[in-house]
Amino acid sequence: MIIRLVSAALVAGFLAAVVATGLQLALTSPLIIAAERFETQASAADPALLSPASLIVRVHGGHDHGTQNNGSRDPSVAGGEVAPVWEPGPGLPRMAFTALATLVGGVGYAFLLGAVLLACNREPDPETGLRFAVGGFLAVALAPALGLAPELPGMEAAPLADRQFWWVMTAAATAMGLYLIAIRRAPITIAGGIVLLVAPHLAGAPEASHAASNLPASYAAQFAARSLGIAFVFWAVIGLAYGWAWTLFGKPRTAHA
Repeated sequence: MIIRLVSAALVAGFLAAVVATGLQLALTSPLIIAAERFETQASAADPALLSPASLIVRVHGGHDHGTQNNGSRDPSVAGGEVAPVWEPGPGLPRMAFTALATLVGGVGYAFLLGAVLLACNREPDPETGLRFAVGGFLAVALAPALGLAPELPGMEAAPLADRQFWWVMTAAATAMGLYLIAIRRAPITIAGGIVLLVAPHLAGAPEASHAASNLPASYAAQFAARSLGIAFVFWAVIGLAYGWAWTLFGKPRTAHA
């Protein structure tokens, strides 16, 4: 059972990473590069307005988010000077690190999907895997994005620790709410599930300072929409591939005389 789960998760994670990485390079990477160009131009025009920021490629529900580190620097540099945080170089190194991060996220989410299927006593197949994967997309990607949209470099953002806490809280509450509504299906559990779905948004996501940004609004809107679209495809491939791989590895092997 464990070997079968691991094998199916590896296959599903790899296939989802291949598809998602291709979509990222075609749809979101050009926007990240353009946003960095605006950020660099703003820094050159007035260094006091915008500190040089590093690009962090983050996989959130099976899609990449380019986020700035809000000018964070290593304070240990002598003489009061600051050093930028390390980041992969442009071109092939960045593509490689993006693909690696997507692969790690894909395999991890595939393991999680398989564990949830088994915990819910569902026999994995492509149809069941897809249904549960849609739930994973809603919990990990869509619900958090309602309060914290995917961000490009140069966009103002709340402190990282606050954003991470709210993301974890929202993802966990949404996942539990979907479980109570879709799996348990009792009136009391449905009511409790609805409360869990809306509670993080009533509490509110951490707010960023509303400083002016040189980044065109259309870039941010396109990046958020494309990131969520890639995340949906990412999760759909995980669900379909996991169900297919589980069925494939469970077929009895024919004995050869």
